[in-house]
Amino acid sequence: MRTGWAGPTRLLSLLALLLVWEAAARMAHSRALPTASAVFAELVRQTASGVLPENLAITLGRVAAAFALSMLLGSALGLAMGRWRQLDLLLDAWLTALLNLPAVVLIVLIYIWFGLNEFSAVAAVTLNKLPNTAVTVREGTRALDRELLEMAHSFRMPGPTVLRHVVLPQLAPYLFAAARSGLALIWKIVLVVELLGCSSGVGFQIQVFFQLFDVTAILAYTLAFLLVMQAIEWAALQPLERRTLRWRR
Repeated sequence: MRTGWAGPTRLLSLLALLLVWEAAARMAHSRALPTASAVFAELVRQTASGVLPENLAITLGRVAAAFALSMLLGSALGLAMGRWRQLDLLLDAWLTALLNLPAVVLIVLIYIWFGLNEFSAVAAVTLNKLPNTAVTVREGTRALDRELLEMAHSFRMPGPTVLRHVVLPQLAPYLFAAARSGLALIWKIVLVVELLGCSSGVGFQIQVFFQLFDVTAILAYTLAFLLVMQAIEWAALQPLERRTLRWRR
């Protein structure tokens, strides 16, 4: 498919989904399944009141902090484990334990140990995402072209230069895979963290609307967050990925 058709195709797909949603909700005629038009009207009302933008900004701040920390620490750990076999053997069991530890359990433990505060919220999300990033980058490090690394060493290239011009270009697909899956995972965990122990944010608001059985408001907040995440994907991640990987063409 030609690139010029990508935007219209996506819009038509979303429009079809909204039409199906609207028709299904009208046929069901249930409070548990509001129409798309009702959800959009609630979205506009919550936005105009300022409540939704305020809570959305708080949640996005937590997402950004946890994402940056998990990508930075996880990438460094994965790179080190992929390069040094002994370190990999030493930390592999820890990494596996974190990968399989239920997110809710880790969140509850962090809250018990450090209290219901902002540090605990960000730390819980970061620790939930960090092992996924580390594993992805570790596999990318193992797949590095050894001949290119040997050539760089034979020319006595400094370590930072090797990292920038030899290692990172090859790791880029793995880093973008970790970033994309990270965003998808982190915002979901942030909502759980906010639901369990925060007094602000989208997760907290969803908890309030759940107690009121206000499905329309729940879907309005969910839709707002999905729109923001999709905008980040289309406006930031995809263009950056194309620019970073253009050398492979």
